[in-house]
Amino acid sequence: MTFPAPLSRPLSLSQADLDALNDLYVRGTPENTLRAYERDLLYITAWKRAAFDAPPAWPEAQAVAMRFLLDHARDLSEAPPGDTARSAAEALIAQGLRKSLSCPAPSTLDRRIASWRAFHRMRNLDNPFDAALLKQARAKARRAAARPPAPKSAHPITRPVLEAMLATCRASMRDCRDRALLMTGWASGGRRRSEIADLMRADVTPDADAARGLVWISLLQTKTTRPGATPRLVLKGRAARALLHWIEVAGIEDGPLFRPISKSGRVLNRRLSADAVHHIVRQRLVLAGYDPGFATPHGLRAGFLTQAALDGAPIQAAMRLSLHRSVAQAQRYYDDVEITDNPATDLLG
Repeated sequence: MTFPAPLSRPLSLSQADLDALNDLYVRGTPENTLRAYERDLLYITAWKRAAFDAPPAWPEAQAVAMRFLLDHARDLSEAPPGDTARSAAEALIAQGLRKSLSCPAPSTLDRRIASWRAFHRMRNLDNPFDAALLKQARAKARRAAARPPAPKSAHPITRPVLEAMLATCRASMRDCRDRALLMTGWASGGRRRSEIADLMRADVTPDADAARGLVWISLLQTKTTRPGATPRLVLKGRAARALLHWIEVAGIEDGPLFRPISKSGRVLNRRLSADAVHHIVRQRLVLAGYDPGFATPHGLRAGFLTQAALDGAPIQAAMRLSLHRSVAQAQRYYDDVEITDNPATDLLG
């Protein structure tokens, strides 16, 4: 990705310095964030063209920022056909950049504004969303459009669901990989699909005491931890054995841990994509007799925490593996456990 370049060179930087700075931004920004930046820059540019017939300005005018906020803080399906905000939204829908005229989720609006602010920081410019009136309007818009957060997975992949998925894994190379991937993703605390895809062979270390049957996993970073600040995670028992078996039969000595497999059963020398992890989860759900929309890869994360709640594991213990930043975030999964299944209801016997 090429980040928005300054109109004038800040700090009297040469073109070579600007190129090096852009490269530094790309290398120092997580891949998922880069993809979000690309989508948001495309959206903002298209919206500005549709609403004002002009490209984004750097810095952007506060009036334009306010118009963006107001256009995305109401349901435009109720606006008359000649409404300017509706016309701009219809142009975005025609380009495939917007799904409907409905009011976007507050989180979507927040993310796009956050990207717009980041683009201003990259140019060493003040951004219009720091104005007091804009801040107040954002807060009002967030409250006006408040809605219950949609789950990232329709259902959690709890232990029974996972066991059914694992039962579809037989003896082929693909089965071996999928078994190790599912068990590693679930038992290590419910890893995100990007974290599973990014794992390298060097990140996996069998415990020095082979009798303990442990495997240590080192993540470079996660959504909630900085590079190099992620604690080591542990796999035990079946999950550890499944991962080590995959490494052995696939002959993986270095490079990506989970890889594509050709139709002939040959392990390819590149990593799986995050979308491929999604496909594997969906395929194994279908093979296990579930609807393909039953769960997404985030179901591994939700399922781990839900199962921890069902088994009565302390939330702090589960969080040491899931790496949630706050108890409130992890508590949502514990709250989703049916009250009749809550271990606390059996305290008296």
